[in-house]
Amino acid sequence: MATFTISLCFLLCFSFLFVSIHSSSSSPYLSTSTFTKNYNKMLMSFKIFIYPSTHRITFYTPAASNFYNSLLNSPFVTREPEEAHLFFVLFSPEITTRSQARLVRELRKKYPYWNRTLGADHFFISPEGIDFSSDRNALELKKNSVQISVFPTISGNFIPHKDISLPPVSTSSLVLSHAPVKTDPSFLGYLKWDGETEAELVEELRLDPEFVVESEPLDHVGRVKSSKFCLFFYEAESTAYMTEAMAVGCVPVVIVDRPVQDFPLMDVLRWSEMALLIGNRRGAQGLKAVLGGVPEDRYERMRGLCVAAAHHMVWNAEPQPYDAFHMVIYQLWMKRHTIRYSRREEF
Repeated sequence: MATFTISLCFLLCFSFLFVSIHSSSSSPYLSTSTFTKNYNKMLMSFKIFIYPSTHRITFYTPAASNFYNSLLNSPFVTREPEEAHLFFVLFSPEITTRSQARLVRELRKKYPYWNRTLGADHFFISPEGIDFSSDRNALELKKNSVQISVFPTISGNFIPHKDISLPPVSTSSLVLSHAPVKTDPSFLGYLKWDGETEAELVEELRLDPEFVVESEPLDHVGRVKSSKFCLFFYEAESTAYMTEAMAVGCVPVVIVDRPVQDFPLMDVLRWSEMALLIGNRRGAQGLKAVLGGVPEDRYERMRGLCVAAAHHMVWNAEPQPYDAFHMVIYQLWMKRHTIRYSRREEF
């Protein structure tokens, strides 16, 4: 199995630079000291055992595919289950609930690890998330094991205290490694529209010169850079370019009528200070009033936090320190002590 390695010298130098940059009040982290300390522990000791699968598994969602392939080629994987912190239950994204239950039943009979925690030290990938089931084996998988899904995840298919959503894969050629050039934005808000979602609201936005709405922009990157806020409907196609928007300091605005509990890296980043949630029932005028009412000092702070956090949302062909792959692994590391439910009966 191929692996990628990080020299100790490079890691120490990178960590020193990281702490120096993010130790101020401009830090995008819920806790900078906790993150830095635990991240380094993770790199040195975290081990994952992947249960053998008799079938070739393919994930067609870009983020899920990137994470899975990076994991297979990472030094976090061990062939010795006794040294593992977490166990990866591997199944196809097209699997039925009945087959999920059968798989768990087989794991608990063949291996001793599931029964020790009823699956609480296990995780799985399901791009759309899994729903509840009356079968106790599938229910344990749903309630106890860590689910890795894409952002956003279908309502009801995500349990915030234990599940993880993957950062979206950028669909733009925008280079994320360069700091944004400070310019005066030409637009209050920019929306790359799919041509269908919330058509009435979109038509209202089109009539306002302070907003630019385009379905197939000739200069998408230019639009992002020239806007104070980038608008996203709470659905996968819309949020695909959130990372590059953050990288150039275009503050994300998610249009949704309920709380969002599945932001990527939710356990690490201060999303409440980096993004705005606005209900579509406000209409274009209500949305404009909220955005226009954001004080300039708050906007600049949000903008800075977005830029500082963006590199954690980047998927690299070869994983790099602190990138999206490593941040998802970090969240798994932190969830290895997740809530464990008591066993009530034999199966």
